[in-house]
Amino acid sequence: MLFELTEWLKAYVSGFNVFGYLTFRSVLGVLTALIFSFAFGPLMIRKLYHFKFGQPVRDDGPQSHLKKTGTPTMGGVLILAAVTVATLLWADLSNRYIWFALFVTLAFGAVGFADDYIKIKHKSPKGLPARKKYFWLSLAGFATAIGIYATAQAPVETELLIPFLKDVTIPLGVFFIFWSYLVIVGSSNAVNLTDGLDGLAIMPTVLVASALAVFAYASGNIRMAEYLGIPYIPGVGELAIFCTAIAGAGLGFLWFNAYPAQVFMGDVGALALGAALGVVAVLVRQEIVLAIMGGVFVAETVSVALQVGYFKYSGGKRIFRMAPLHHHYELKGWPEPKIIVRFWIITLILVLIGLSSLKLR
Repeated sequence: MLFELTEWLKAYVSGFNVFGYLTFRSVLGVLTALIFSFAFGPLMIRKLYHFKFGQPVRDDGPQSHLKKTGTPTMGGVLILAAVTVATLLWADLSNRYIWFALFVTLAFGAVGFADDYIKIKHKSPKGLPARKKYFWLSLAGFATAIGIYATAQAPVETELLIPFLKDVTIPLGVFFIFWSYLVIVGSSNAVNLTDGLDGLAIMPTVLVASALAVFAYASGNIRMAEYLGIPYIPGVGELAIFCTAIAGAGLGFLWFNAYPAQVFMGDVGALALGAALGVVAVLVRQEIVLAIMGGVFVAETVSVALQVGYFKYSGGKRIFRMAPLHHHYELKGWPEPKIIVRFWIITLILVLIGLSSLKLR
């Protein structure tokens, strides 16, 4: 909105030319989302307490979590509001990539909101029935994947890029739809599984989103893309603003979500943020790099799959003391803050490895 206004004003005042720079608007995206979170976070927490939107806790989980019962949840609404406001203010709203990203984020957030609301209403950790939940997530995921495929304007937009290898791509054809669906829905559920400790999921999300902003900017800049040897995708650079808005909103939320948390993001935040990372990775053609940078999310998801499979086929035996993986370390006696910070450090290392793929090829 403000971007369009500045485009008109720069014809009269040359100083407004600065708003044409994507890097400047990306910084504004971070600051807008961060300030929005700081400004409305305390009010949101008070309202959640007032309406008794407290977190129901599983009685079969770590006993240390029982003390968290009643902590306000659905704080992800603050994140989504901050991301949406910052993106609408500073992004070019004629850019189709922005609308794909916003649609996925808000659609998955709506499913998460319904899931959280049912949990609170019935005071139970069980929310939407699994079939209904995955139906709506799948519907949004497939609709987005089909939309991206149908509007692709160059072959590179539907090819799978192999990181660290120069000029190696795999044409996906119509399989792009199913691949993109798996990335978006898989990423969404991976972040949701990771969101089990105070601040555990949000900081890796901030780090990965920040790195994806770099990929978006580089892929959308013809000179930089040529220099780095990555495909040039016209217009995709605008996603840098969306990604930095996620980073700003995430840091603002972490202020209230850091141990001991004043508020939890809930499924409304976790499902939406995971889907947001997934759709950006699809649009900038860096799905494999997303898996590298989001290695913590992948490990959490794999730990659940291994635990369930092994338990089923081994007659009740377990690989981990509890899944997802962070619960395993809790039951080993690791303090919650130690698990959180170590997972953050691992994510930072993985993000740096992912970023190195821009040049190492």
